[in-house]
Amino acid sequence: MARDTTDFRPIEGVDELVEHLAEGNKPRDKWRIGTEHEKFPFYVDGNAPVPYGGERGIRAILEGMQEKLGWDPIMDAGRIIGLVEPTGQGAISLEPGGQFELSGAPLETIHQTCREGNAHLAQVREIAEPMGIRFLGLGGSPKWSLAETPKMPKSRYEIMTRYMPKVGSKGLDMMYRTCTIQVNLDFENEADMRRKMQVSLKLQPLSTALFANSPFTEGRPNGFQSWRGDIWRDTDNQRSGLLEFCFSPEFGFADYVEWALDVPMYFVIRDGHYHDMTHVTFRQFMGGVARNEIPDGLPTMGDWANHLSTLFPDVRLKRFLEMRGADGGPWRRICALPALWVGLLYDEAALDAAEALTSNWTYEEVLAMRNAVPEQGISAPFRNTTLREIARDVLVISRMGLKNRAKKNRDGYDETTFLNTLDEVVARGTTSAEELLSAYHTRWGGSIEPVFMEYAY
Repeated sequence: MARDTTDFRPIEGVDELVEHLAEGNKPRDKWRIGTEHEKFPFYVDGNAPVPYGGERGIRAILEGMQEKLGWDPIMDAGRIIGLVEPTGQGAISLEPGGQFELSGAPLETIHQTCREGNAHLAQVREIAEPMGIRFLGLGGSPKWSLAETPKMPKSRYEIMTRYMPKVGSKGLDMMYRTCTIQVNLDFENEADMRRKMQVSLKLQPLSTALFANSPFTEGRPNGFQSWRGDIWRDTDNQRSGLLEFCFSPEFGFADYVEWALDVPMYFVIRDGHYHDMTHVTFRQFMGGVARNEIPDGLPTMGDWANHLSTLFPDVRLKRFLEMRGADGGPWRRICALPALWVGLLYDEAALDAAEALTSNWTYEEVLAMRNAVPEQGISAPFRNTTLREIARDVLVISRMGLKNRAKKNRDGYDETTFLNTLDEVVARGTTSAEELLSAYHTRWGGSIEPVFMEYAY
């Protein structure tokens, strides 16, 4: 999330919180595709991490991008921490360890998404390369320890950094040493949201497997295909993971609100200052526990929007749905991830087929799949088959959905071409992580340094 929300409307009751989510309902002709992707900046000389400050640091890249794009700066305590397009059509933000993120504009087609990603990467290269900086497309930081990883000066990250070790063993790794590609998609009404949430929750482990791309940590293999997927198994289980209540046939906006109310908060913002609120849930906040702790200690709708942005389930519900399972990766993956989910969820026949495929999958089965994927990737078992075989069926459905959408580029190609990279994973039977490990053990001679050349933007 590029910029935390300031909306000073007071909250009168829980119904308003439910309505806040329901305001995301959109007619089909207004559905859009919002793609986000993160990458690790590094100095070409020595493959070292890039700090925030200095003439060749993250701040300098942001200032160069601001000058080039004319976007508005996002400031935190007087420091530039991101950029936002003046009309809200996209933003650039920083993750805790300096991971550079583009939060793309809401677009109509994957063709536009791919052009947007291409343009962004070209722009950031133009600014960064004279500084000797490039960007790495992996799901996990392959070389640097936590101690070596820079810390970005964002107030919310300072609060999270103090809090994470209290609630899980891997939260700091999640913050500082992972990257993702995700896509944000719309829904028509509560029933449509329910169908999409349930299908995408059940298939999120498959997405993690198909995009598994984080097999190295601190210069050596870490035992995982998706180290990032393993990290999410013990980050903060009160606010992340696979949400069992979403599997209910009656699941709706109110159920998500009731869950979110009982998750501890991170912060509230008053007069530009971030106040640590990790000791209370949002329900307790609404009950008035902070009335005397902070200025204007009554909850606002801005507080609620910010709280929703600090919840990390595999599929996150805000006024849209966020698909959160995939590792970061090279350029082709930035196009493939939204193509997969748009094909499955934005065409009615494809959604029907995906729903039929997954209808009798239980929470326990999906959880077991989720737990198997970090080590086993698409070879993970499911019932009497493997995820590789499930992926074949899912890609057929997604391809049908994209074909039915019939969104063609100027050369007459539809969006199905963007699934080709995933077809290759299934045809090979090996993930990107397995290809990286093979290179490490053979032509790289037991060194991870070549990954900085082969997976650089």
